Amino acid sequence: MLKSINILLILVNLFAVQSSSQLPKGFVYVTDYVPDITLELRYFCSDNFIGTHIDGYEAEKCILSLQAAKALQKVQSELKKQNLGIKVFDAYRPQRAVDHFRRWARDINDTLMKQEYYPDVAKKDLFRLQYIATQSRHSSGSTVDLTIINLKTKKELDMGSSYDFFGKISWVSYQNLSKKQLQNRKLLQEVMLKNGFRNYPKEWWHFTLRGEPYRNQYFDFPVR
Repeated sequence: MLKSINILLILVNLFAVQSSSQLPKGFVYVTDYVPDITLELRYFCSDNFIGTHIDGYEAEKCILSLQAAKALQKVQSELKKQNLGIKVFDAYRPQRAVDHFRRWARDINDTLMKQEYYPDVAKKDLFRLQYIATQSRHSSGSTVDLTIINLKTKKELDMGSSYDFFGKISWVSYQNLSKKQLQNRKLLQEVMLKNGFRNYPKEWWHFTLRGEPYRNQYFDFPVR
């Protein structure tokens, strides 16, 4: 009898673990499709423009719609021919994370990370300049922030500005860069656009899948 109870408890616990890791229909873990992708999810840690862990990121997991994950698979395959690969900074983003950004943006006195991420932009202008929004394409599940790395050294290609740097230097059209930086940005833009993504003009790292399946739907399940 005791043995049967123990087996039952094990099964119940196993079911609970499996249920907690299940994603909504249509969403997948990108590593299941691109197992050699590099992850550096900035909102799971404190290395971001707010300077703290962001609400909704309970694990360093990269989640996207199935269609976006398959498109990234093609990007990675193409880059590997040049001994290059993808590094992802953010993918699906829960609405509660966006709400965290909004609360922070309204606290004008919290400028802990200003020098590193927005030295030339007044915090009060972040909404007006569209660096922060009340809703994000990321929450629809087909938008990704990424860069290109050298697969041998694991170092990022020099794009002229760092990820999430708020300023004109991060705009796709910005030209006051070195020849190599411009070449690297061109490579990123071309490989992403070729494989079904469109860019965001103010962030060289930001791409959304064309024909995204959940456009204007904003999800809030946690990243875990």
